[in-house]
Amino acid sequence: MVELVDLRSFVEVVESKGFGRAARRLGMSKSMISRRIARMEADLGARLLSRTTRGISPTEAGLEFKARSERILADLDEAQDVVARQGAGVVGRLRLSAPVSFGARHVTPVLAQMATRHPKLEIDVSYSDRMVDLIGEHFDAAIRIGALKDSSLIARRIAPFRAVLVAGPGYIKRKGRPETPADLANHECLINTGTSGTDWIFRVGKRPISVRPHGRLRTDSSEAIVRWAIDGLGIALMPSFLVSDAIANRALEPLLVEYMRFEGGIHVVRPPGPHIPAKVRALIDALVDAFGGEPVWDGCLMHSKAPVGGRDHR
Repeated sequence: MVELVDLRSFVEVVESKGFGRAARRLGMSKSMISRRIARMEADLGARLLSRTTRGISPTEAGLEFKARSERILADLDEAQDVVARQGAGVVGRLRLSAPVSFGARHVTPVLAQMATRHPKLEIDVSYSDRMVDLIGEHFDAAIRIGALKDSSLIARRIAPFRAVLVAGPGYIKRKGRPETPADLANHECLINTGTSGTDWIFRVGKRPISVRPHGRLRTDSSEAIVRWAIDGLGIALMPSFLVSDAIANRALEPLLVEYMRFEGGIHVVRPPGPHIPAKVRALIDALVDAFGGEPVWDGCLMHSKAPVGGRDHR
């Protein structure tokens, strides 16, 4: 008889395009998953997977079986949610995608609290700045920072997003403090190649000012840029959630605050549908409780003359 764990194993192998990654995601051995699927194929009297030297792919029968397996597993998850809500518990596996820097610093502690609060909940997090396909890759939710692209996904804003221009005291002592965005042409800028766009955007009133930063240090790592800025190597435009501690202990100083008036948002997005799984609702509630209102990381900006903001830094 086909078991539910067999269905999950099969769906995960197809999604992962192999036994190794599926085994890691499910916490099972490759040999166990292989035996389960082989037994299931024997019971069904049909090949579900084509195995070649180039990898694994579903047969025509496998594609049909996968679609129906996903429907069964989704119905089971929804049934578990209904029962769990009646028992005031959260069960199942939560698959979440979160950006690397924000996720590691701020989301991880929230997930730790969730794991303690809901001992029957499994949490599987992918820390990546890649824009994942929630539906195609079977994520329950993702955290997105900055402007959201038009899509069918349902979004919930959990916190404001602000960027701040910063430099270390050593750099300011050597090079001086820029008074206007135009002055940045005479400064060494630390450039994040991993963010969308290349220009830094400032504002005078409602009018945007675009500045193309120049500098000899470039990286796709936000953490590296923060380190370089603290070491006095240049000026950086960074999310406040990454530099708040450094500003608070005076390792970095905010610059051009009056020119940075735009504010974006930090959102949780989920696949469409009227039913919100209990595990996703618990995630959203936990994040709103932790970050709602004025986030703790923006306390460093309260002394500034104007609100600070900027563009997407995932």
